[in-house]
Amino acid sequence: MSFDRSRRGSDPRQAAEAAFRAVTRKTPEGPAPEAKPAVKAGARTAAVPGLRETVSLRLDRDVLDHFQEEGPGWQERINAALRKAAGL
Repeated sequence: MSFDRSRRGSDPRQAAEAAFRAVTRKTPEGPAPEAKPAVKAGARTAAVPGLRETVSLRLDRDVLDHFQEEGPGWQERINAALRKAAGL
């Protein structure tokens, strides 16, 4: 016996997943969002101070070893070195 989902108004699994995402979604730390003017495609926006994003970055093993030598805080040290190199 096959189950015909086309006769149902909504899929319970999709509704449950949407409810789960709504409850577990992380809200960004920092000031409350304000109404923003329309931004042209490719335009840069100002970064919110103190707001961090999780990224994936590939580094050479020796570079990673250098920053991890001093123990915990190596991600902050990499961030500081990148800010210095970028002149920020």
